[in-house]
Amino acid sequence: MSSTTAQGEVGNAPAEGRITDEAIAAAKAMIGLQLRPEGPYLQDATADTLRNWCNGIGDMNPLYREHGYGPGTRYGTMVAHPMFPMAFGWLGRTRWGLPGVHGFYAGNDWELFRHVRPGDRISAVERVVGVEVKESKFSGRLVLQYVEACYFNQRSELVARALGTCTRHERKAARDAGKYKEITQHEYTDEQRDSIDEMVLNEPKMIRGQAVRYWEDVQEGEELPTIARGPLSLMDTMGFLVGCGRGHTHGVVLQAAVKHPGHFFRNPEAGGGVEYTGIGHHRESVAKEVGVPGTYDYGPQRSSWMASLITNWMGDAGFLKRVRTEMRRFNIMGDTTFCKGKVVRKYVKDKTGLVDIEIAAENQRGEVTTPGIATVALPSRDVSLPAFIDGASCDLELPVVR
Repeated sequence: MSSTTAQGEVGNAPAEGRITDEAIAAAKAMIGLQLRPEGPYLQDATADTLRNWCNGIGDMNPLYREHGYGPGTRYGTMVAHPMFPMAFGWLGRTRWGLPGVHGFYAGNDWELFRHVRPGDRISAVERVVGVEVKESKFSGRLVLQYVEACYFNQRSELVARALGTCTRHERKAARDAGKYKEITQHEYTDEQRDSIDEMVLNEPKMIRGQAVRYWEDVQEGEELPTIARGPLSLMDTMGFLVGCGRGHTHGVVLQAAVKHPGHFFRNPEAGGGVEYTGIGHHRESVAKEVGVPGTYDYGPQRSSWMASLITNWMGDAGFLKRVRTEMRRFNIMGDTTFCKGKVVRKYVKDKTGLVDIEIAAENQRGEVTTPGIATVALPSRDVSLPAFIDGASCDLELPVVR
């Protein structure tokens, strides 16, 4: 049976919402509106929350995780991993419009302005900026939703700005299309697993750290050292939730379900316990209900892996100005993600030495799951170029969605 409330019912299965012309029109009518923040989750930057975030994404860079390392750097303190603002809440996710229609995180385009340091408290303003209707092989008609999130510290200084993208798919249409039905969990040889383990264990040796990477020393066409994340396990996805400070149980979940019944259901596998429709990240049966062949990773976690590829390479003196990632394929349990990058352009703009890097995540099948681009500001030996510091202006001409 379902639980009936004054505001709706929590059903016994994920809702089967439809993408109708009326629902699309209602979503488009929200363009320009500010959204209430989900959570918020982690707002306060402390040595513990910064380290825990790194644990959740597998980042071993001492600048972001070791309290005693930062005082010896140019910053004089520990600083946060560039993607730490995500811990406030995965802004850009699907929380508005199209009731009962499943949503997937599809990527973010981040512009970063200053480091978060211990003692900072993050807040955010999120607003709807666009809605698009497209066709896909995965589910036929789909809707792309865009939001802009601006993150501020307690001094009202802009820390970061992100353009978030989500895709909305009818669950039944995705199941019926069966785009990924032939994909099964990968079986590795012992040699393949040993090779992946070796890459992961050797990654700390590739972190540039205090060895300054100068703009003049970078060559177009230069490849970044590849990093690996995998094979993906439940420890990875659960660890990411812990790193984000997420975890709702019992009464907190039920209260949310009463307010938003279309986002929750009473799962027979849990004796009728209420679960969020996003539980497909952990329950294979629910993943298959939305056309995914198995449990899968969190997109914000994958985006953060791509940022770690860049920060490992650029060193402590570099500053990640932009990182854009697009989720093109699912990353299911047992998959390994190889994060790769290549310098495609170096130039000076606004008296800042910049490097554009083409990035891509590939799985063990050789499929590109996550293409993207990054821009890094690097120190220069040219004394006419000032040292880049937090808050320095540099127009990167990010896309605007209408």
